[in-house]
Amino acid sequence: MIGALAVVVPARDEEELLPGCLEALDRAIQHPGVPDLPILVTVVADGCTDSTAWIARRHGVAVVEVDGGNVGAARAVGSSHALLTASEIVPGLTPDRMWLAHTDADSQVPPDWIVRQLAFAVSGWHAAAGTVRVTDWNGHPQRTPAAFARRYQYEDLNAIWHPHVHGANLGVRGDAYRAVSGFRPLAVGEDRALVTALEAVGYRVGRTLHSPVATSARRDPRAHGGFGDYLRGLDALAG
Repeated sequence: MIGALAVVVPARDEEELLPGCLEALDRAIQHPGVPDLPILVTVVADGCTDSTAWIARRHGVAVVEVDGGNVGAARAVGSSHALLTASEIVPGLTPDRMWLAHTDADSQVPPDWIVRQLAFAVSGWHAAAGTVRVTDWNGHPQRTPAAFARRYQYEDLNAIWHPHVHGANLGVRGDAYRAVSGFRPLAVGEDRALVTALEAVGYRVGRTLHSPVATSARRDPRAHGGFGDYLRGLDALAG
């Protein structure tokens, strides 16, 4: 039985997109299918020079400020903060009853996202890897969306496996997270490294095509080598 859920959101100079992210999380938390349990949201403001931290506090979520400029380290700090805070709020809460959900400040989760995260948790999965979608292709070549669809999308929603891992749509149980020492301080690929570590020691990672998270397709990505650069590569292929 899951006793608490925490959402960790790393953010670096995201004053423009963070409000939409937090509003989407609010809708997901208020979904009628979400049970009555503590749900914590932590924004990790990483080396921000804008109003990201102020916006998060105004929204009423917890804020941790760091200055490492490293998304893996930011996710790790946010996860540690969430685990500690949850244990203080819920007496006797053990890590196996804590679910850590992760998304990004430039992304918006769908209304049923928390419900589906919890469904994986109560079904005995140790982690859940979801997909992403792009809703705004502004600034990209006209043929890039089709190139993305060919290389990424799956039409069969009954499929039980897909190859994608995104920090924008990821969940992990607290005990499994701790057992593999959490997120590594990587500038990119920290999400995939975590899932690889979990699977290497036999933890069950569920993969779902339902409830994809809408993420930014901006052409000035924060993390070089990540999803933004993947889209730029598609731009080149699409002409």
